[in-house]
Parts: sequence; C-alpha cells; structure tokens
Amino acid sequence: MRDGVSPSCVALPALKAGDARWPGVIDFLAERLPAVDRGAWAERLANGEVLDDSGRPLAPEAPYRGGTRLYYYRALPGEPAVPFEEGLVFQDAHLVVADKPHFLPVTPGGRYVQQSLLVRLKRRLGLEDLSPIHRIDRETAGLVAFAVRPQDRAAYQALFRERAVHKVYEAIAPCRDDLAFPLVRRSRIVEEDGAFFRMCEAEGEANSETRITLRERRGDWARYALEPVTGKRHQLRVHMNALGRPIAGDQFYPSVLRGPNEAEDFAEPLRLLAQTLAFNDPVTGEHRHFQSQRALDWPE
Repeated sequence: MRDGVSPSCVALPALKAGDARWPGVIDFLAERLPAVDRGAWAERLANGEVLDDSGRPLAPEAPYRGGTRLYYYRALPGEPAVPFEEGLVFQDAHLVVADKPHFLPVTPGGRYVQQSLLVRLKRRLGLEDLSPIHRIDRETAGLVAFAVRPQDRAAYQALFRERAVHKVYEAIAPCRDDLAFPLVRRSRIVEEDGAFFRMCEAEGEANSETRITLRERRGDWARYALEPVTGKRHQLRVHMNALGRPIAGDQFYPSVLRGPNEAEDFAEPLRLLAQTLAFNDPVTGEHRHFQSQRALDWPE
C-alpha cells in the first residue's frame, strides 16, 4: 500500500517461442492498458511505481517476461479535491464505521482515487486490507461500514445481502398534503434507457421497498425518515421523486441539472443522510447500533 492505495495487478501472458510482440514491459503496458499513455507508463516505471512479483520496482527498459505478474499504483493527475472530512464512528479488530461527507465516493473510480473514503481511511488508519461491506452514493452523506480483515468480509456482506441490517436514512424534501404518512413505497426500479446514471420506476413486479415517515415540517419543506428494505441503486431518490417529493439538492431527479462528470456545487448538497445502522455482529455476536453525527441543513 502506498499513500492509502493498494496496487492493481495484471498478468503477463506466456508467449510462444519467437513471439516478440512485447519486447519490454512498457510495450505490454502501453498496448494492454491504453488509458495510461506510453509516456505516463515510462514515468511510472522511472518512479518505481510498477513492481514485479517480488515487489521490486521495474526499470523503464525492463524486458517482458511472460507468465509473471505486474503490480502498479493507480494515480490521477489533477484529481479534484473534496473539501470535507470524514468522521470515524467506530473501530475494533473486525469493523470500522465511518461517517462520510457529501460528495466523497466510497471507493476509487472515475475521477477519484485519493479523494475516496476507502483510500482516506487506509491512509489514516494504516489498514491495508480494509474493504467496504456496502455502499452509498457519492452524493449521500452518512454511515459506511468496512471489514478490517478479509476473512470477516463475507460474513458482514451477507448481513446486507440477507436484509439483516436495519438502516434509517433522513431526507429533506418538499412538504405537501396529498399523502398520509407513514407509508410504504413498493415499485420496480430499472436503469433508465439512454441514461446510465439514472434509474426509473417501470411496470412489473416490485423489486424495491421503502418505508417513509414524516418527522418534521418547516414551511414548504419537511424532514423524512426513510427505511429501505431493499437496496436498489438510487432507490430512495427514485421513490421520493415518484411521490412528488424529490430530495432537495438532487441533481438527477426529477431532471438532470448537472451530469455525473460535471463539477459539483459544494454549497448545494443532496439532503440525504445514512443516519443509523443496526445489526447483530456475525463475528463477535454483539448487537451493533451506530448513529451518524452529521445533520442535514434546511434549504434556503
């Protein structure tokens, strides 16, 4: 692990006698991993950022050796900074629970590597094997749980897969008098045609369920408790939008105000918070209950 980032691995295929399509390691990398250009690979090799099976840095002129593996560290030039800090709610030998700020992705991807919750926590805590056992959207703030040890990961992930975790989210959205609360929203959620980053409700058997409670009214806005039974992508955002109550600050619902790769307005976060997590710990047998220390601001 370097600066919180664990290495990626790529296998070098064995070549038949006389096959010299990749004289050097750099030739293989430039062809097989073209998202990084040849000049950038040369720079990474020169900086000792590409390692062999033994963990030794390879020189830019290192020859290709089929049947081995390379390890390299992902980095992004000009990675945008997320100017908010994560909180640490709980840590023991098996579990870490973090309190994620808005705009910070849980894991590296797209424009973000260092600016991800996982890499920040690995760097901060020195835990190379740390891995998330569930996810929340980058735009959502609140609790995210991580397994410390690889041998515990499957047991924790099974809790979420088997719906054995009680999750409560909080959202701020418009207040209207056309519905009685509490209510349960069940629907079929699918990916929207032509928009990979948006989901929508469709005809057919329900694959999502959310219990919604009204907590507080303030003028044209209200604070809602959302308890998802299922975990479809964007489920809470889609359900609230379908009820005529799109969550304040939502850039995707009911219409796209900003694309997924456009710069965010940090002053206008999505008012959605993963507020509590409760479950029986499959490793220690203890009952766990965690509460976010964050609070949602009312829209102006």
